[in-house]
Amino acid sequence: MLRLGRREFAAHEPVIMAIVNRTPDSFYDQGATFRDEPALARVEQAVADGAAIIDIGGVKAGPGDEVSAEEEARRTVGFVAEVRRRFPDVVISVDTWRHEVGAAVCEAGADLLNDAWGGVDPKLAEVAARYGVGLVCTHAGGAEPRTRPHRVTYDDVVAEILKVTVGLAERAVALGVPRESVLIDPGHDFGKNTRHSLEATRRLGEMVETGWPVLVSLSNKDFVGETLDRPVKERVIGTLATTAVSAWLGAQVYRVHEVAETRQV
Repeated sequence: MLRLGRREFAAHEPVIMAIVNRTPDSFYDQGATFRDEPALARVEQAVADGAAIIDIGGVKAGPGDEVSAEEEARRTVGFVAEVRRRFPDVVISVDTWRHEVGAAVCEAGADLLNDAWGGVDPKLAEVAARYGVGLVCTHAGGAEPRTRPHRVTYDDVVAEILKVTVGLAERAVALGVPRESVLIDPGHDFGKNTRHSLEATRRLGEMVETGWPVLVSLSNKDFVGETLDRPVKERVIGTLATTAVSAWLGAQVYRVHEVAETRQV
């Protein structure tokens, strides 16, 4: 059983997490949901299309202008509170690696902290424990936040993913994060090249076999684009193909831009 906020999900129940970027420079939508009104409209549509989780981010993953913790909180905290008010039953996730932001969004009503940078701030798990919220434990290969992988090598990328994510998950539970609210994520493209991300997909079943619910964040990523030689706006088919493989192998949560299409897959 996966328990997030007010929601409970059966062991093999697929769950869609819709991406809502509160950034002016997001790689996919170039800031389409930076302002409140379009962002709230995005949430409403995503919920209508079948998303159970809304993942709110205040800093884009890739390199760009510096965003302070204060600015990240300004972009996310009030929005979390408004989504909580309008959609009391939806699971609210916040994509952040900073414990200060994590605490602020938990105060505003967040149910899940999505740590895409693999525990670079160890205090974030402590925040999740203090507020009794969920935590996504991701493999990022030790990369610094907002950096791109450069000549990354692994003897066995999946073995490394398993060691890191399970270790982070076990640490989180030891700190007091509810076990039924912890997920692991292979971190496609984070501290990995395209071959690594494809190998992580091919062997995703090994993550599922750990017993921790597996989240995959595949949506329109560079490994899809490089594999198929397609720009960002033409990666939906490749994303959905990878989604189908991941579902077949047992992943449970899917962080996506295209909610309705993902649900059909």
